[in-house]
Amino acid sequence: MTVLVIAIILIALAYDFLNGMNDAANSIATIVSTKVLTPFAAVAWAAFFNFAAIFIFGTHVADTIGKIVRPLADQGVTSEVAQLLVLCSLLGAIVWVFLCTQYGLPISVSHALIGGMLGPALVEFGLYYQGDIVFDSDKVIKIFLFIFLAPLIGMVVGYLIMVAVQWIFRRSNPFKVDQFFRVMQLVSSAAFSLGHGGNDAQKVMGIITILLFSTGTISELAVPTWVMLLCYAAISLGTLLGGWKVIRTLGVNLTDLKPPGGFSAETAGAFTLFGTAFAGIPASTTHTVTGAIMGVGVTRGVNAVKWGTAKNILWAWVMTIPAAATMGALSYYLLHLVY
Repeated sequence: MTVLVIAIILIALAYDFLNGMNDAANSIATIVSTKVLTPFAAVAWAAFFNFAAIFIFGTHVADTIGKIVRPLADQGVTSEVAQLLVLCSLLGAIVWVFLCTQYGLPISVSHALIGGMLGPALVEFGLYYQGDIVFDSDKVIKIFLFIFLAPLIGMVVGYLIMVAVQWIFRRSNPFKVDQFFRVMQLVSSAAFSLGHGGNDAQKVMGIITILLFSTGTISELAVPTWVMLLCYAAISLGTLLGGWKVIRTLGVNLTDLKPPGGFSAETAGAFTLFGTAFAGIPASTTHTVTGAIMGVGVTRGVNAVKWGTAKNILWAWVMTIPAAATMGALSYYLLHLVY
């Protein structure tokens, strides 16, 4: 393993750490906004279950990420080009995620990584490579579909769960209901954190694995155990430190939540993320939980959702893939001049 490969792995882990920081809000925004746990206790809770996901989920999402760019998956490029492609993919994604975290925008870290991969690959290969499209179109189409499907599924499921909760507890004492769901939110937050770790840590596992495979460090496109451990540890540490501006955006500025609503949103998000993780679809935890929170808010009326905040979040989603792709392409072009 060369010094450059080690350096790129460290950059990938830094990206995984930023993923945890930005997506900390996804795991704990509702549990903080409903005051079930203090912010510090909430991030510690989420970080623990982020890492625990290593024992539950396979590597389906990592396999999808590793096979998006065909020449890398087929070892169809030189080791030097492969290293540069992966490095610039990460640089493009990291810059965009860092900027959005600083401004409190809960963007999709998943789509930033995918955009970061697309930009350098297009600069190097164009749209076609050896007579075939350079990307695995089936995987890319699934990813693009879930840009829209993940928040919609989260919204619908969140709405339905909240309606069911309201109907089941319609004659119960409001104070007792509140206390009951304060406990239940610990369970739903843990489930969502498992889904977050099981989905998002695998994306970095995938790009590190494709780097190792395309440079001949490993002989088959399978995630090594040490890569799994490092990636889960990095995302958990990022979650532990937290992205507090993003937490305020999702947990306070989007809609006001009570414990039953927090439980409904987290359960809806966990349901969606478990399904996508086992199906190998790199869905966005950000999109999913935002949709779920909005679905819960709509049960109190359309005006209960702060649509101005939702519009800003939507614009960040739309811009993520092209922005990360542009940054990745620019970094590849500049580094290619000197490397």
